[in-house]
Amino acid sequence: MAKNRGGLRFQPSGGARGPAVPVGKKQRLQIERLAHDGRGIAHAEGRTWFVAGALPGEAVEARVLSARSQVVEARSERIVTASELRRAAPCSVAEQCGGCSLQHLPHAEQLALKQRTLAEQLQRFSGLEPQEWAAPLVGPEFGYRRRARIAVRWDAKARRLDVGFRAAASQAIVGFDDCLVLVPELQGLARELPELLRGFARPQVLGHVELFHGTSTALLLRHIEPLAESDRQRLLEFCSARDVQLWLHGDGEPAPMSGESGLGYRLGDWNLTLEYRPGDFVQVNAPVNVAMIRQALDWLAPKAGERVLDLFCGLGNFALPLARQVREVVGVEGVTSMVERATANAAANGLGNTNFHQADLSKPLGEAPWFRKGANDFTAVLLDPPRDGAFEVVRGMAALGAERVLYVSCNPATLARDAGELARQGYRLKRAGILDMFPQTAHVEAMALFEAS
Repeated sequence: MAKNRGGLRFQPSGGARGPAVPVGKKQRLQIERLAHDGRGIAHAEGRTWFVAGALPGEAVEARVLSARSQVVEARSERIVTASELRRAAPCSVAEQCGGCSLQHLPHAEQLALKQRTLAEQLQRFSGLEPQEWAAPLVGPEFGYRRRARIAVRWDAKARRLDVGFRAAASQAIVGFDDCLVLVPELQGLARELPELLRGFARPQVLGHVELFHGTSTALLLRHIEPLAESDRQRLLEFCSARDVQLWLHGDGEPAPMSGESGLGYRLGDWNLTLEYRPGDFVQVNAPVNVAMIRQALDWLAPKAGERVLDLFCGLGNFALPLARQVREVVGVEGVTSMVERATANAAANGLGNTNFHQADLSKPLGEAPWFRKGANDFTAVLLDPPRDGAFEVVRGMAALGAERVLYVSCNPATLARDAGELARQGYRLKRAGILDMFPQTAHVEAMALFEAS
């Protein structure tokens, strides 16, 4: 195991394991600092405590949620001495809901936490620091989510349908009057959902609901058994009255109920519209997504005569703006339906200089025709992998001969690991910074630019 530089301090237990900490126990704690996930860290009785809802410098009374060995997870139930940084959470259910974990921390401090997380992970896993730190990319603090999943569960014993968001560290469902992080177009829709669904003849067949907003608004209902015809009609009338697309998801793929072909979002800077279907991955924060694309193109500095490789390309979120500036873009994605969607999006936007391929990017790619040494002349590579990162891809980066590599990450730990591999291949970490895609949470997105030595 690598040395834990600047990491968590686990106090010794004196060589003997102490008695188990029972769930539900209350403990008075002094919070020392924040963990990367935004929980407060304290030490007591030879154990390290992670306390949700607590800030550095605070004395809190916390309730144990779980305990294993020398690590205890807990939630603050009473603030004995409050930090000067603490603010009242704007949302009335912020302390129960699992969606937002940092509403009690001012936005500037949230950004500072995310910046520290990225810097510490780069140092810990790769020993790297960029030559230049970029300012955080930020957007609205609230009203930014254009997609949301709302939990639904039938309580047979109580004969009650629970509708809301999952609670923190629990399977409980927290009801809400308003969700402040949703875009305004979805807030009213979410507010009306509980009454709609509780009026169903067979609410026990409901799974969950997803809401989407882009060039249009959509509601997707997941059901585990066929809907009653009266319930289907109720849904159709509800959505029709609000100009909302209705999609049902039982067995198989989500299916439109009123002839809809899908959703879309605009990238006005590049005169592009990207279409997608419920279930496809899209960035939830539209303003930060646009800022992210602008920054990616600025950092990568694509030239008109270049061929650029876009890995984990999805719908073409980066590939199509890139195609406006370069000779050719080759996009690679693991999900076949997304490759089809990217190809269709390129055609719909009049872009004839793109080629999209399907490949499992978690496996070695030495035999892929677009990857073999000498098969292509990519001078720039952009990659936007899932949380697992892109280790197998970056292991072969030098073979491509790419001069510039732009890495967009949703997990600083795997970014740091992959950055170390790129450094071993002779790439310098030129620039890095955070992208505040999810305000009010500790989730960190980042961008890093590597250049060949």
